[in-house]
Amino acid sequence: MSREVEFLGTLMPGLLPVFLISIVLQIILDRIMGKIGIYRYVWHPPLFRLSIFVSIFAAVGLMIYR
Repeated sequence: MSREVEFLGTLMPGLLPVFLISIVLQIILDRIMGKIGIYRYVWHPPLFRLSIFVSIFAAVGLMIYR
């Protein structure tokens, strides 16, 4: 994958598609964990959600760029 992606004549970072994929995966995982009730056992749910997103973003980015 290249470092830049051309979209309508503008160059965007190559990690933009990875970011968008990570957002979709985060939304799906967040809804599943909300229905299961995991957030009742977490001290700070917004911080937990952010850490999950960062982990997903890093994992997807490493899978694609590796």
